[in-house]
Amino acid sequence: MGRMKEIATAVATLAIAVGIGFVMQSGETARERYGVAARSMTFSVKDEIDEQLSASASANVLLEVQEIELTSASNASIIPLPRMDSDVQRVSVPAAAQLPQVPEDSDALPLADVCEVTANAEVAPAAMVNLTLSAPCAVNERLTVHHNGMMFTETTNSVGELSVTVPALIEHAVFILALTNGSGAVAQAIVPELGQYERTALQWRGRAGFELHAREFGADYGQVGHVWSGVDQNADGMTDGRNGYMIRLGDSQVLEPLIAEVYTFPSGVSARSGTIDLTVEAEVTAANCGLDVEAQSLEMMAGGKMKTQDLTLSVPGCDAVGNFLVLNNLVSDMKVASN
Repeated sequence: MGRMKEIATAVATLAIAVGIGFVMQSGETARERYGVAARSMTFSVKDEIDEQLSASASANVLLEVQEIELTSASNASIIPLPRMDSDVQRVSVPAAAQLPQVPEDSDALPLADVCEVTANAEVAPAAMVNLTLSAPCAVNERLTVHHNGMMFTETTNSVGELSVTVPALIEHAVFILALTNGSGAVAQAIVPELGQYERTALQWRGRAGFELHAREFGADYGQVGHVWSGVDQNADGMTDGRNGYMIRLGDSQVLEPLIAEVYTFPSGVSARSGTIDLTVEAEVTAANCGLDVEAQSLEMMAGGKMKTQDLTLSVPGCDAVGNFLVLNNLVSDMKVASN
């Protein structure tokens, strides 16, 4: 009992200090909000975790906003050279014969041309950009896309190509596509209709369990108007101003992926007036329980400026697996007027 009071006091004090509300939801409450089918795309719990783990929400909860320092550890080991063995007979190998010269093929492309990395950006409806990459010598290769502070990882296909649709975060949009071997390409596009849309993004690394949720014009969880990455998106409704749209970027199958979720609402052509409530939420899973996880929010501001906030969240212990953390006021709600 004393421990729970200590936790509650710490959270209350912190909420006053940084202005962020924090709510722990039980797994049962979350299932009522989101439904079993909707939650199927969230991070799975390891089989080794006992069913008792989701029975209690008691855990040490601490929320703080601070600068994020991402560090990497190297566990490289030194392999000793084999010792000399007196029983091993050493022989010399004759020099390899010179290979015959291959006749030149006038139709063959130089290697530099074959391995050239190129990228292209084409403006799409709703202030989106269709981004493509061609890297013939980087098949099934991890790469990182950088755009105005947002980063996410993708993987090229079996012929070294990538195609992804990205919400623009600035009118004069620049995209950097960096491969792990140090090569890459840059693509640019001008997105003149960006001013008709409001956008908020959340990005994080690894299996942190974060989600961005939008509840439009008073909609409750699970109702029409509750927009998040776990439900089907209505692209037509975003085009004509009836609803917003959530897109998740990043290949979650790679090691330590960079993931981003971007919510877009067409404020310039909105058919309704009111408030869109935005919350950042995190599921307690076997992959993140008891760990400190980090995220960053990006909000488009007037004049093309970007507001960012860094978040460090101490996830409750593994006895809280199956519960959900709701972080209120980390990102600003959207105020929309009909047009």
